[in-house]
Amino acid sequence: MKITSRNINNKEKRATCLKFVLFSLLFILFSTNIYSQDSIPAAKDLTEEKELLFQQSFFEALSQKSIGNYQKAIENLENCNQILPNNLTVFFEFSKNYLRLNNTLLAKEYIHRALAQEPENVWMLKQLVKIEVRERNFPEAIKTQQKVIAKYPREREYLVRLYLQNRDYKSAVSLLNNLEKEEVLSANLKKLKASLEKRKEAPKPKKIDANIEDLISRFKTDKSYKILEEILNKSKDNLKRLLKFSEEGIALFPAQPFVYLINGKALNSKKDFKNAVETLQNGIDFVIEDDMEADFYKELSISYKGLGNKKDERKFLEKYKKLKGI
Repeated sequence: MKITSRNINNKEKRATCLKFVLFSLLFILFSTNIYSQDSIPAAKDLTEEKELLFQQSFFEALSQKSIGNYQKAIENLENCNQILPNNLTVFFEFSKNYLRLNNTLLAKEYIHRALAQEPENVWMLKQLVKIEVRERNFPEAIKTQQKVIAKYPREREYLVRLYLQNRDYKSAVSLLNNLEKEEVLSANLKKLKASLEKRKEAPKPKKIDANIEDLISRFKTDKSYKILEEILNKSKDNLKRLLKFSEEGIALFPAQPFVYLINGKALNSKKDFKNAVETLQNGIDFVIEDDMEADFYKELSISYKGLGNKKDERKFLEKYKKLKGI
């Protein structure tokens, strides 16, 4: 059969079309997974050529973010912004990547730009809460979370934790009481509620410069978190003491993740892996810093290894490595 240039051109066009269709399908499948809970699909109001360029850059941004290369993701998002300025989805992704880089200033700037277009978008409001928590601006995080629960009441459990981080124990207990009346209080929060009800206001912490015996003696009358923290830090080689004071710390200071972490480490050292998992999972809800979150994942990996659970061991080890950039 005679092959003409027209036949070749048709084949090339079909091949190009097929590549575009396959790329679009791959983009849809990938972004469906990424968007499953906390993202918004990009608008499709471009020419075919520009849309392809936009999708290529946006797909690459998502891909780079998924492997922790946040600066490269931002560069691709900048390309998207040039093609389609002021796009809500692009602003949202900018915010998430800048937060991962701990640049809360730009993370907040971009999420506010997105919220200016959709002020009641729940996923973007939750992103703003994350930023405000990272800044330790708990009063503003509480206000934003209240907007979230106006649409999704099930998010009230996280509001309890924000109250605790803001040391607003009265509001935390009040909300816990309401959740209990509605019979929607989780087992973890029931324990938390019981601890808070027993809690007494401790005296203001004094300047600490003492040996371990003096600290323990002082802690008998001054149940302050600062003294407890010093005791735990100075007891790293004393497993019995770590277990005793970390357990007391959980009862006295149920919103402090450090005491859960120390207790989990001590239980792992004791080879009590089952209880270590329970303690670590209870405490990780209160973590707001990436370094401490990584420490929790490392200990959970050790716990699951001890339990012979290879799947969860690998899962938490990977989470640890990702946060540490290993």
